[in-house]
Amino acid sequence: MTSHQVRRWPLFLIAAPAAVAVWSGWVGLGTLCGFGVIHPLPGIWDQLRLDTAITLPVGVEAYGAYALGAWLAPLAVPQTARKFARRSAVGALALGMTGQVIYHLLAAAHAARAPWPVVVLVSCMPVVTLGFGAALTHLLRAAPPGCTDPDSGQLAPVPSDVVEAAKASMRATIAAGNPLSVNQLQERFSLTRSQATKTRQAALAEANGHAPPGP
Repeated sequence: MTSHQVRRWPLFLIAAPAAVAVWSGWVGLGTLCGFGVIHPLPGIWDQLRLDTAITLPVGVEAYGAYALGAWLAPLAVPQTARKFARRSAVGALALGMTGQVIYHLLAAAHAARAPWPVVVLVSCMPVVTLGFGAALTHLLRAAPPGCTDPDSGQLAPVPSDVVEAAKASMRATIAAGNPLSVNQLQERFSLTRSQATKTRQAALAEANGHAPPGP
């Protein structure tokens, strides 16, 4: 199945119930750990209220998705950033599962509050998530896209324009066995349909050992 045949709607069916369960678990665990409603702007906006328990599902799961995207991105990503993203994505998913297990064990035991080691761990998570997110962003920006070959680690030529960048991306996705579609090339690189079609055909022909089609 090629990339343009992949349907994304099943992902929403999978993600929707998971998101509800994950959200409720983190919010519940945060409540047991002392997170709750605060007034973030006292004296300025006294009516403003914020339940800090929502910071856990937003921060932890958003970082997990961000790191997973950086790890599996078909575009060229600096090798150091990809390795960091892989390890931290797996760690974030494992942390998320651990948080769900802890919450449901405490809920099943009708606990009114979490044990202090759990409180310490959960309290540190927003800060740790911020640090990991900043570190990954820095690593992703450390080198221009396409300058590092993730397989060899050697420097590769930097694309000179948008069309060349699209060609480089097509070569990378063909090598990965999941070539970009014409629509994806248009959306990602702001190409016309004619440009995207020619770019895709040229890259596929090159990958098959044929000369690229003429203009």
